Amino acid sequence: MRTRPPRTDARRPGLHARRPALAALVASAAAVAVLTLPQPAGAAESSPVGFGAGTTGGGSATAVTVSTLDAFKAAVTGSSAKVVRVGGTISLSGQVDVGSDTTVLGVGSPSGFTGGSLRLKKVTNVVIRNLSISKAIKRDAITVQSSTKVGIDHNSLSSDRDHGKDYYDGLVDISHASDYVTVSWNVFKDHYKGSLAGHSDNNADEDTGHLRVTYHHNWFDNVNSRIPSLRFGTGHFYDNYVVGAETAVHSRMGAKMLVENNVFRSTQVAVTTSRDSDEDGYANLRGNDLGGAATEISQVGTFTDPPYGYTAEPASSVVASVTAGAGAGKL
Repeated sequence: MRTRPPRTDARRPGLHARRPALAALVASAAAVAVLTLPQPAGAAESSPVGFGAGTTGGGSATAVTVSTLDAFKAAVTGSSAKVVRVGGTISLSGQVDVGSDTTVLGVGSPSGFTGGSLRLKKVTNVVIRNLSISKAIKRDAITVQSSTKVGIDHNSLSSDRDHGKDYYDGLVDISHASDYVTVSWNVFKDHYKGSLAGHSDNNADEDTGHLRVTYHHNWFDNVNSRIPSLRFGTGHFYDNYVVGAETAVHSRMGAKMLVENNVFRSTQVAVTTSRDSDEDGYANLRGNDLGGAATEISQVGTFTDPPYGYTAEPASSVVASVTAGAGAGKL
């Protein structure tokens, strides 16, 4: 741990920028060779809480249900409004790109993907919900690049820790100036590198002023680190339950983190601002139950008032809420 005294980030401007308008939704879904069904109640994600507020995905577009890889690829292509329901577990090799104005929703138990990745690249207004995604070899389970307005909600994301830390990549990685993202009510389990926001110390020109991400009510169970790791951006981490981490929240390269009302158990370092990067980050902590975990706060920040409405439940009720409600099949 560094011994120099804490600084404040008064010299760095805040990143509270005006939210961009939502992209307009196109009226009809792309034609695909899949079964078309009426959209069930609750299939489309309601607007997330946090920086991803206003994300609607495919909205009220007529849903299609798919159960094969080819049908899924066809269904998620393009920028027309669409709701794609995934039935059963589909094996992936590599990654599948998801288009703008899309909701991908798991139905049944379990439903989702194994072996590969979903990628959101240069898209906007996407919801990924109620999926089980496992063992994405050499890939992130969900990759978000150069994309805005994303909600990742009620998914179960996992691999194993029987291999080295680089056999898999991250579970949710957010990079290349992606912005206005909420990651909520997910289970991250049995993995080394949980969630990276900002992929490189050398990407300041692209990332500064972006990477605004909210993480709330997620359960990180036996995840070693990056819970999350944030560079350059602004992160709000509240009401999460972290068990079995080596290092959890990591603010670096001038990132600003508000860490609020979380619970940490069997964790060595709950929050650090001073590891592994050329520049430290900033962190403000309030209302957390550290469970004996250490903190390494070299710089105390000024990000204490998120620019959106939310209600943070007290840490005393987080374990019960998160274990009962997080993950696929808990809608």
